[in-house]
Amino acid sequence: MAQGKTKTQRIERERAQRYTARTRMHEAHAARNRRDNVIVSIAGAVVVVAAIAAQFAYFGVGPGSVEPAPATTEEAPLVTPTPLPVE
Repeated sequence: MAQGKTKTQRIERERAQRYTARTRMHEAHAARNRRDNVIVSIAGAVVVVAAIAAQFAYFGVGPGSVEPAPATTEEAPLVTPTPLPVE
């Protein structure tokens, strides 16, 4: 009878070890998912900020920028209207 008790204890011990291993694996998987989500979120934010900065640079300095109108320093000649003949 003593051997039956030890066999039962061995089976219970193995079952507890498998449960502990599965629990640790699940916790490690959850932690890895959290870490991956944080990394992807940061990378996505960096990409969005870089895209916005590129837009500002392109339209502010690059070929998409608005050319300033040439400033006129000369005065325009005065044109005096000619009077219409009265009949």
